[in-house]
Amino acid sequence: MTDVPNPFPAITARPGRRAFLKTSLGSGFALAVGPVAAQTIATPATGLVAGEVKVPVADGTIPAYRAMPATGGPFPTMLVIHEIFGVHEWITDVCRRFARLGYYAIAPDLYARQGDATKADIKTIITDIVPKVPDAEVLSDLDATVAFAKASGAADTGRLGATGFCWGGRQIWLYAAHNKDMKAAVAFYGLLGGEHAPTSPNKPKNPVDIGTTITTPVLGLYGGKDENIPEPLIAQMRAELAEGHSPARIELYPDAPHGFFADYRPSYRKPAAEDAWAKAQAWFKQYGVS
Repeated sequence: MTDVPNPFPAITARPGRRAFLKTSLGSGFALAVGPVAAQTIATPATGLVAGEVKVPVADGTIPAYRAMPATGGPFPTMLVIHEIFGVHEWITDVCRRFARLGYYAIAPDLYARQGDATKADIKTIITDIVPKVPDAEVLSDLDATVAFAKASGAADTGRLGATGFCWGGRQIWLYAAHNKDMKAAVAFYGLLGGEHAPTSPNKPKNPVDIGTTITTPVLGLYGGKDENIPEPLIAQMRAELAEGHSPARIELYPDAPHGFFADYRPSYRKPAAEDAWAKAQAWFKQYGVS
């Protein structure tokens, strides 16, 4: 494959360290997601090294959750990009799921400068946190997280994969265009563009705007009943990927809504979620991550 121009150049370090609004991870599920559903999966940390770490970034440090097997290594690396609710109990559980499969999994808090989404209601998250998070800053923080993992000696970043959900699913497509060294990625119902993902100075491009530039194998897992991501938009993204001769593809679950993989929420659809999880693992194996 030939290289294409990077539509999201890395941001440069700011001249001074700034006050971050969130400096450590909390515990439990995000305030905005209650009540937690009875079918919620709980993955134990037995046999793992799991907990909070601090990741150095361009202008300070951000908290992250890391999980990996207690013995062995270096392990294939999995970036876990949080959904709109930030790094809460469900995201940490996903990290433990990957760790139990033999990965070094790490989920950085990409809202750390803007606020604590785990303690906020949905209106505050949508109006006061998410719009203030620049895409370029997210990409830089993800690069820093990969560098942190590599420096630990426990992560094999030559086998780098990433997965993200909802807000994080959108970031997966952007990061795939940004980091050509990533082996493969899986995006769960990430916004692609359209009226539910308007562009702004902080978010100058959407996945549909850069589809032709993506050369990383990305598997998109989407619900046919997702009102935020209508099928015409998915068709547009597929066409963009095809025009760029990308190895990426999108799998559509016709009866699944947005958030169908989130077992802690009423949107969970077990058959689709289990099939999607199996396809994600096969995707990472096919492209040399696991």
